[in-house]
Amino acid sequence: MLNVSIKSRSSGGLARTLVLALGTFAVGTDAFVLAGFLPDMAASLDVSTAAAGQAVTVFAVAYAVASPVVATLTARAPRRALLVTALVVLGLANAASALAPNLPVLLVTRVLTAVAAAAYTPTAGAVAARLVPQQQRARALAVVVGGLTAATALGVPLGAATSTLLGWRAALWLVAALCLVTAAAVAALTPPLPGVAPVPLAARLAALRRPGVSTVLPLTVLGMAAAYTGYAFVEPALRAVGVTGSGTAWMLTAYGAGAVAGNLAAGVAADRVGPTKVLTTGYAAMAATMTAFALLTATDARSLPAVAVLAAAWGAASWCQTPPQQHRLIGAAPDQAPLLVALNSSAIYLGIGAGTLVGGLALPTGAGAMFAAAAVLALAALAWLTATRATAPGGAPR
Repeated sequence: MLNVSIKSRSSGGLARTLVLALGTFAVGTDAFVLAGFLPDMAASLDVSTAAAGQAVTVFAVAYAVASPVVATLTARAPRRALLVTALVVLGLANAASALAPNLPVLLVTRVLTAVAAAAYTPTAGAVAARLVPQQQRARALAVVVGGLTAATALGVPLGAATSTLLGWRAALWLVAALCLVTAAAVAALTPPLPGVAPVPLAARLAALRRPGVSTVLPLTVLGMAAAYTGYAFVEPALRAVGVTGSGTAWMLTAYGAGAVAGNLAAGVAADRVGPTKVLTTGYAAMAATMTAFALLTATDARSLPAVAVLAAAWGAASWCQTPPQQHRLIGAAPDQAPLLVALNSSAIYLGIGAGTLVGGLALPTGAGAMFAAAAVLALAALAWLTATRATAPGGAPR
């Protein structure tokens, strides 16, 4: 295998990360797109909306479990081949999801998409870091992660709009096509890079025993559970506050815009005032937003501008968590930063799976109960943060 030359790294490496970001955009769209049309999919498969939510839960849990395993098993594989293979499998699995005749088949295909996503996303970040000089690595990683946040702002609303016009199966066909086109682009534009020495799975899991790590990762699970208790069932949730039809796509766009803004602002604020203060603000905002939604479902008042503001706040509070949490993990064990960031990614998806499960249990009672459960989880995250801040990584309880 050929290594990327210093000249090519300095001149075109950062530009090459854009195609990797297109891949994370495809992965992010795939991960979250079901939320935009879950009731329609449930009706087509002749199951309840809560039961259809298992497709989101299964994806999230499979991603969380597969991520460290796939990273260990594929460590020596050439990077470009691994990226292309992951995207092709992701595309084919989405096509299989679009053809699924019933819920059990759909769940199997969602496991396959999760494994492919778990292979692509960490590898794309690592490749981006290798394509650029050291002084450009942060920017390269930001570009790749930006594909995920862009998916919440653009990909998910686009999927919801496609589902409204052409049906949920067409939306999944669109995701499949995006994955396959991106696979061709990655094959053409990403230089060949060799694999790396594998880190044994036992060594990966041993990092969980590091001081500080054991208090940070459960917070990621709690915080993301709060964020996704309602998001997986966003269509019935928004319908309960007066949003229907194409309005759902617009509210998802507001959510996505808030997610992008919250992610960027949290990264800057965590450096300036400390990650704990950012997280405290985020969880308090999440609890307040979910409470406002719950109260809104109990009234006859309907204000689409107010719902749009709440949707943007929801997105910001959901995605402001990741930068400060990564900051705290890296402070806990700087020598194991890549490994801990990967474990945090698993914790994110465990939280998404847990939140979806809670939302599915609360949904039959009503959207108000679902929002109330999310508010309780946000308060639980705030309580956990308060109780463990004295043992914050890096010393001082910032």
